[in-house]
Amino acid sequence: MNRMSVKEVAAYIGASEYKIYEMTRMKAIPHYRIGSRILFRTETIEDWLRTQEVQNCRSPQEGQL
Repeated sequence: MNRMSVKEVAAYIGASEYKIYEMTRMKAIPHYRIGSRILFRTETIEDWLRTQEVQNCRSPQEGQL
């Protein structure tokens, strides 16, 4: 299993480490903990990013036809 740290995820998605910590507190990004360490599965982050892209591309009237 490939995993990434907060620092690695921040660099991977182009966000600050502070923002990643904030997103984990809000449960807005998939993660898991081992003790006090926050870790992310690479595959899960890639899936999450694809989902975010799709959600951001939908038009507000999609599904209303």
